[in-house]
Amino acid sequence: MKSVIQRCLALALMLCALPAASSDAERVMTETMQSSPLEENLRRLTDEIGGRVPGTPAMEQAVRWGVEALRAAGADSVTTEPFQMPISWQEGATRVEVMAPTRFRARAVSLAWAPPIAVAKRARVVDVGSGRKEEFAKAGDIRGAVVLVHSETMKTWDDLFAEYMRAPGIIREALAGRAAAIAFISTRERDLLYRHTNAMDGKLDKIPMVLLAREDGERIARLLASGQRVEVELYVPNRVGPPVPAANVVAEIRGSELPDEYVILGAHLDSWELGTGALDNGCNAALVVDTLRAIQASGIKPRRSIRFVLFSGEEEGMIGSRAYVQRHRAEMEKTVAVVIFDEGTGRVSGFSLGGRKDVAGALAQLIAPLGPWGANTLTTDAFVGTDNLDFLLEGVPTLVANQEAGNYLENYHASSDTFDKVDLAQLKKHVAIAAQVTLGLANAPARLGPRQSRGEIESLMKETTLDQQMQTLGLWDEWQSGKRGRAH
Repeated sequence: MKSVIQRCLALALMLCALPAASSDAERVMTETMQSSPLEENLRRLTDEIGGRVPGTPAMEQAVRWGVEALRAAGADSVTTEPFQMPISWQEGATRVEVMAPTRFRARAVSLAWAPPIAVAKRARVVDVGSGRKEEFAKAGDIRGAVVLVHSETMKTWDDLFAEYMRAPGIIREALAGRAAAIAFISTRERDLLYRHTNAMDGKLDKIPMVLLAREDGERIARLLASGQRVEVELYVPNRVGPPVPAANVVAEIRGSELPDEYVILGAHLDSWELGTGALDNGCNAALVVDTLRAIQASGIKPRRSIRFVLFSGEEEGMIGSRAYVQRHRAEMEKTVAVVIFDEGTGRVSGFSLGGRKDVAGALAQLIAPLGPWGANTLTTDAFVGTDNLDFLLEGVPTLVANQEAGNYLENYHASSDTFDKVDLAQLKKHVAIAAQVTLGLANAPARLGPRQSRGEIESLMKETTLDQQMQTLGLWDEWQSGKRGRAH
């Protein structure tokens, strides 16, 4: 296996092989290969601060880390922009114990933002298969029961999105049948537990939910399949509190010719706390910082201003990026493009354009120099899942890095998401890609594309099925009412 130094040297040779798009591109991409605090910044964020949930001391430390790191990188300005999380949430000592027909402790965690079971509750378990409507109907009476929901092991990005997209229907059926709680079987093997939320607005969910270790969940399923009555005792003492302050960190390199036009490079700073949030998304928070450093160190003065944003509250439903858009709504007309990195350190293959086919031609020319790396493929899909969403709903062109899964899926939101999982040489390469794209957008003679009208956004939603995703995830009413997205 190559050492990090060998891989970085190989990467530097690849940089030399890139076609010369412009002297600026050459200078900044060469600068990205220089010695930098990238690794140390990431180590501090993950090993010393750890998992970062809004409303916790660790998240406050992470915001301070972002301010200090962006200042040290040479930003012209760095500010924090406060907003409020609707509630605070913290898991207690979750306990799931099988009481009959045998007795054993099942490894389990609460899903985030799920309501508590503050007093231990004993209930029967009902298997509802994968949780489809017809499977609930076949299961019969579920009143007061814990419904057990099966899963497939996660292997692809589609598997990850499917886990989120099917949850609302499961919750709806469980509530309709008056179940006491939902127990999801983990999509990972070897007792690996992970955290996510099925509430996409930062508010408390509607029913207690736990995630069971795959091996324990399937053991329970086999007991049920043998015809025996299975009873469990649940204790889920989640602590739910009032709204809590949070903040985005915003740094800027001021544009030399068009300072009131903006290109944004962003990644979310928050994470879940079972691991230390290295792949999701500490590596890309460090990328944002190092991209700023590389541009400033190169001596290049971008024509347009570039903002480098570390968003908070992404894991609870993109709360921080929505807060940024609301705060800067008057600037949306002047926001040229938003570039987001949020998929670990698997190889970047190009960018998703959020349905914007009209900008594909201009962007293809801009990223043509990335062809030797295989990072110049554009897709025109649109999805709910990261911090580009509210910019897209405002009609702003967005680019989300498309990446190979690498080791991301197996460690996603899990206790195993730690610093040692990060491919540092690949991350350095991603800094080069981010610098090339961001600086290219800032220096382009013309804007990438116009801001879309509300009608154009709605057409895009239908074409990409983004409207269906938003309906499934409970976000559609806010769009229809005008509370979210462009008003006209």
